[in-house]
Amino acid sequence: SKIYGTMFLGLLITALAAWFTASSNTMINLLYGTPAVYLFIIAELVIVFSLSARISKISYGTAQIMFYAYSIVNGITLSSVFLAYNLGVIYTAFFTAAIAFGVMAVYGMTTKKDLTKIGNVLMMLLIGVIVASVISIFVGNSQFDLIISFAAVAIFVGLVAYDTQKLKSFYYATNGDYQMQRKIGIIGALSLYLDFINIFFYLLRIFGNGRRD
Repeated sequence: SKIYGTMFLGLLITALAAWFTASSNTMINLLYGTPAVYLFIIAELVIVFSLSARISKISYGTAQIMFYAYSIVNGITLSSVFLAYNLGVIYTAFFTAAIAFGVMAVYGMTTKKDLTKIGNVLMMLLIGVIVASVISIFVGNSQFDLIISFAAVAIFVGLVAYDTQKLKSFYYATNGDYQMQRKIGIIGALSLYLDFINIFFYLLRIFGNGRRD
């Protein structure tokens, strides 16, 4: 429950940061009128890799600050969502993502089936989607983009169940080490946060007929 609470707080912070940025002409001009957007993207990557690589060495408080800092930076870079899509489409994508996420999280928490093999397959398929997304940039085919988006949604929905079950395994592997449990909880919240964001993002692409003119 604490992991999901942390994740949802991160999502809320991201949404507020995205809305604030999209509502500010100063921020819009800074992001899309200068190379600053690339600095924010680099900052995101640095935070994620640093948090993942140093989770056993840093304190829980530092890990928490890094997670929420990532949520803010990610919200700033995702502000383009409010500029590119109508609110109706954003709401539809969000609630669809929330329902899919909730169903698969419950499944991952309650199923007795080992999802390790499925998770490994999903990770390989994700690499395929990333490669296909790069190719689509040069191909510029809307039908191809749509197929990629549906595939990505299916993959990340599956990863929600896999990541949830993996967190249960990590919890038991800590042997009661409370501090490690808290820090692994931050990594878990980050994993689930990224799953949700990607489901939401690809659903936006699927519901792209609601783009602003």
